[in-house]
Amino acid sequence: MKPPFYDAADVERLLDYPGCIVAVRDAMRSLSQAARAQPLRQIVKVSDQVLFGVMPGDLAAVGSLGAGSFGAKLVSVAEDPARPGRSRHRGVVVAYDAGTGEVACLADAEAVTGIRTACATAAATDVLARADADVLAIFGTGTQAEAHLRALRHVRAFHRVLLWGRSPESAAALAARLSAELDLPIVPVAQARQAAQEADVICTVTGSSEPVLLGEWVKPGAHVNLVGSSMLGPVEVDTALVTRARYIADYRPGALAQASELAVARDAGMVTDAHVVGAIGDVFAGKLTGRENADQVTLYKSLGHVVQDLAAAAYLHARALQESTGS
Repeated sequence: MKPPFYDAADVERLLDYPGCIVAVRDAMRSLSQAARAQPLRQIVKVSDQVLFGVMPGDLAAVGSLGAGSFGAKLVSVAEDPARPGRSRHRGVVVAYDAGTGEVACLADAEAVTGIRTACATAAATDVLARADADVLAIFGTGTQAEAHLRALRHVRAFHRVLLWGRSPESAAALAARLSAELDLPIVPVAQARQAAQEADVICTVTGSSEPVLLGEWVKPGAHVNLVGSSMLGPVEVDTALVTRARYIADYRPGALAQASELAVARDAGMVTDAHVVGAIGDVFAGKLTGRENADQVTLYKSLGHVVQDLAAAAYLHARALQESTGS
């Protein structure tokens, strides 16, 4: 029997943000509880213009998502001709049924990645940010900026959202569109410092190769999500912020090997591997304290892990099956 393929439109319809937040939270908790090493993301440089990423792994049974799965995400990263200076992630998530070894489904990787990444950030923010956090700052104006705005509103009642981008025009356009659509007070700001100084939660979702956020700008008690850099090289924040914050990774071995901001701070002799106190799944499982006090700056480093993709695929596949059977 031919396995179903869920294209981008299918993914966007079936992978709702509240459901995906639960799915990725359960997946990351399962990853930590399994305590089994998973392969790290492999990136092949095909040319100066094209990268090829391979993310294999397996996911144990999670909540209501069935008997578990294994598989991989296969993506190319190349410039998008329609958006000069920005890239696209083209490819598929291939999810196998762990019980039978059969391919359960395939899904558009770009659509899955966009939603599950933001939902993973939202799940982390829910347990690391202060309960009274009500000002959100987003650094970036691309696909992940929009997805993060859609996801984070499900974990905190933000009364104000500050949006900064290198293009003021792009920031203003995105703020106007999503303010009306999401009924959120989203305000474009010209200065990154201003956004950071006022925010209780900050998300960096840029493609910048140099810091756009400095530690001296971040107020006590803030929570920071580092999302934009997923490989060694590009850095979104300075070493001062890395050293100041309580650093929690999505997957600790991945962060030690591939988190660029951590690598820069470590090479400068400012931190050691011990600075990564644990993984977000440990916090979800109650094995690790996330925030230790109200004035502490917490930091969640998102590199992405295939269990998030597999959990998202299992969730949307289950919803599709329910639709087809009318249950």
